[in-house]
Amino acid sequence: MKDESAPSRSGGWLDRVLLGGFVAALLLISFLAGSLLMASKVFPGPQIARAYEGGRALYAKLTAYDDVYASDLWYPARTDRKGVTGSVADAMQPGLTLYTSGPEAHLIDAEGKVVHRWHRPYSTAWPDGSGVRNPQPDSHVYFRKAVPFPNGDLLVVYEGVGDTPYGYGLVKLDRDSNVIWRYGGRTHHNVDVGADGRIYVLTHEIVQERLEGFDNLATARLEDYLVVLSPDGEELHNIPLTPIVARSPWRHLVHTVSSYSIADPLHTNDVDPLDKPETAAFQHAGPGKVLLSFRELGAIGVLDIESEQMTWMARGPWIGQHDPDVLPNGHIILFDNYGNFAVPEGRSRVLEFDPSTYEIVWEYPGTPERPFDSDIRSSQQRLSNGNTLITESNAGRIFEVTQDGEIVWEFVNPRRGGDGEAMVAIVCFAQRVPEDYFDSSFLVALGIGSPSPDLQEES
Repeated sequence: MKDESAPSRSGGWLDRVLLGGFVAALLLISFLAGSLLMASKVFPGPQIARAYEGGRALYAKLTAYDDVYASDLWYPARTDRKGVTGSVADAMQPGLTLYTSGPEAHLIDAEGKVVHRWHRPYSTAWPDGSGVRNPQPDSHVYFRKAVPFPNGDLLVVYEGVGDTPYGYGLVKLDRDSNVIWRYGGRTHHNVDVGADGRIYVLTHEIVQERLEGFDNLATARLEDYLVVLSPDGEELHNIPLTPIVARSPWRHLVHTVSSYSIADPLHTNDVDPLDKPETAAFQHAGPGKVLLSFRELGAIGVLDIESEQMTWMARGPWIGQHDPDVLPNGHIILFDNYGNFAVPEGRSRVLEFDPSTYEIVWEYPGTPERPFDSDIRSSQQRLSNGNTLITESNAGRIFEVTQDGEIVWEFVNPRRGGDGEAMVAIVCFAQRVPEDYFDSSFLVALGIGSPSPDLQEES
């Protein structure tokens, strides 16, 4: 006899379908409501957005960068050749070349021989854990920029790939890679030393506040700061840069930030003090002023530190620029990462322009045979003989070109890895340093110079 009180098979199946549909509808409504709140910036929309972005960043940090060879510290090698691949000795600028790659800086001679190496993994620079909380493994933390001193000391900016913020700190090392002092701010990209020995460096941190009048920017975003340190690492100035640009005569540039950059609206990537003799011909130079590069604004500009005001800004035919420098003739030279679109020479080029007329007076765009292409990082240096030393980071390549575009020296990073060693480690930064910049005692330690008469008498 049939039990009328037992639920039918069809009824149970239907109930489960209806219940599943009801739950799915609730989830959809919750998702849509959350999306509307996030878009309208009504409580708790901003809080939901910040939690979502934080979770996404954490997930990316934990999963997307497990394999360091999949990060932007390594790229497919464009050649099997390593070290110095060619040189024209009588056309080169004499000196030693300093370059950074991984947690190391190398000083090499014209033949590519390593005459000195500084090596300090991040975990050993902050062994007490007082640095970045939960940092990336040492394989993912690297020297972004290095500045040498005559006695062999070295200033080093650390960055961590796959992290946000990616700035990891600044250290001063001695010639034996021992830490002299540390600055724990989230330093990134660039560091330079002024004529008076003060140190200029960029830092950033995540802020969660609305910038009045700029609703196009994310509430939770990376804020860049200019920090000035004494020669022994004591903080003297700490200046937030987005508010300064936002209240300047060039505030309209902040409204032009693209949608994918609203959480990192400036992406300041260079600072150069303008108190040096070689910058005197630039009309906006002077003590207490620095040249800054804002990648996401496509602009460079001059900041007066005491007044905390921008005194000059410029946009030009460059895109995603890095490393602008003032030349002794008052012109500005920079690395233009993306400005050479849709040509066989490659996307990148180095430009020299006259800031009074904006005329491009010189450029190196690569050649169809040797395309020139680095979408991020990279640098340039105008040498005293008129040549230009160029760092093509993605290719792990450093090369020197004449004013006519002839390559007279080329070096390809010998550091390889990945399957079949098919990947080349990037070169973040390179600089040609005259031998006589260094103290004789350091050169003797390198096996290059001869002891000074004073040292010989002491011995």
